Amino acid sequence: MSKEEKTKIRARLAPSPTGFLHIGTARTGLFNYLFAKKNKGEFILRIEDTDEERSEERYEKDIIDGLKWLGIEWDEGPGTGGQFAPYRQSERKDSYRKYLQKLLDEKLAYYCFCTEEELEAKKQDQMSRGEAPKYNGKCAGLSASEVERKMAEGEKAVIRFKPPSRIVSFKDLIRGEVEFDSSLFGDFVIAKDLDNPLYNFAVIIDDYEMEISHVIRGEDHISNTPKQILIQEALGLPQLQYAHLPLILGPDKSKLSKRHGAVSLTEYKKEGYLPEAMVNFMAFMGWNPDTEKEIFSLKELVKAFSIEKVQKGGAVFNIQRLDYLNGFYIRQKTLDELAELCLPHLVGAGLISKDEVDMEKIKEIISLYQERLKKLSELPELADFFFKEKIEYDKELLKWKDMSLSEIESSLDISEKILSDIKEGDFNKDNLEKVLMEKAGEMGDRGKLLWPLRAAVTGKRASAGPFEVAAVLGKEKALQRIKEAKNKL
Repeated sequence: MSKEEKTKIRARLAPSPTGFLHIGTARTGLFNYLFAKKNKGEFILRIEDTDEERSEERYEKDIIDGLKWLGIEWDEGPGTGGQFAPYRQSERKDSYRKYLQKLLDEKLAYYCFCTEEELEAKKQDQMSRGEAPKYNGKCAGLSASEVERKMAEGEKAVIRFKPPSRIVSFKDLIRGEVEFDSSLFGDFVIAKDLDNPLYNFAVIIDDYEMEISHVIRGEDHISNTPKQILIQEALGLPQLQYAHLPLILGPDKSKLSKRHGAVSLTEYKKEGYLPEAMVNFMAFMGWNPDTEKEIFSLKELVKAFSIEKVQKGGAVFNIQRLDYLNGFYIRQKTLDELAELCLPHLVGAGLISKDEVDMEKIKEIISLYQERLKKLSELPELADFFFKEKIEYDKELLKWKDMSLSEIESSLDISEKILSDIKEGDFNKDNLEKVLMEKAGEMGDRGKLLWPLRAAVTGKRASAGPFEVAAVLGKEKALQRIKEAKNKL
């Protein structure tokens, strides 16, 4: 491989399939993708499934489906392959075993047989004396024969790495120079055994063997970085370039969690947020292009992105901004596109059957709400009255200001007469508006005619206008709704 190829930028996303794709992980994937593509590099997806008890196929599928939904395509990874396959840690155990054995052979790591009870007691003792809790190295001096005997007797062991005591420093592409004192770490665990490495070890081997050049991840990993650098040095591996992204915070400035609302990408997809809006929204959580422009496509983000413009402080999750962006992208859709996107929400709400769909009717209905929708899941609640035979509401809804019941009934009588006199072929929004507005004007306060009519045909306090609604409902259904409203009185 040529020197130019070796220095090519290769960034990666390495999620653990222990839960649904978190919006923070999705943002990390987006930033890695943007960084790689901006620099003509490659973006790799790697599944870190060494936690066999918690890793599940359904979570891996959710991660893969979520990234594809966002339009974040990887150059190498599951389903795509690549020269450094396999891309699942569970399939890479031979590599880990080789490097673990090297550390053991060179006395840079050792087997530790201390029980959890012993470790906890030592930790509590150190804390009671105001010391930072760390492993005291009790098993570091065990001879090879002692280790062999304990193993033969079935004593449970882990493998600990013995870091040199010094200041570890690295240049973070976002935060600048960062330093850690490794004497505070103690000898830390890097594997359960030769076949089961832990995160801080496996990630180093994977990044080296896959020739990753840049590690861009959340700032919650920043304390792992010096440990990984020490392992790299012990194995004679090159140090990578690191960048630690600001955490996503809730409105109260604490780390984003379920108590703030949805945190998985799947939930936002189910709510009816569009991938274009999610990408645009996530890009601005911790990054700013230093321009007034705030609507970016994925291609435009690639062109504008710069790791130097990523902020150090936490990025606050602003749901109002996401709603604004989503509404913008909803309005950019054609009616055909929007109808297809809304269909699952209408079916899911039980308003229509997926086997009997009148797409033209759905497009008519959506056209009334496209301008006001913030997310697709709002449509069933806004427009359910179009699909129901009977609608339920309190008769008080029919009242405009201080109208009496007799005035409401009289108003509905007028609307019923006007609608009855319009021929079926002329029963459209323009004709309805022309005739009804003329009559409403004669009544002085237009609301006296239009409010009871709109409430009667929709059963809602807020909806599209009465002319548009009546036109989509059709003459027969609109008149039936007026009759039912009069019965309520």
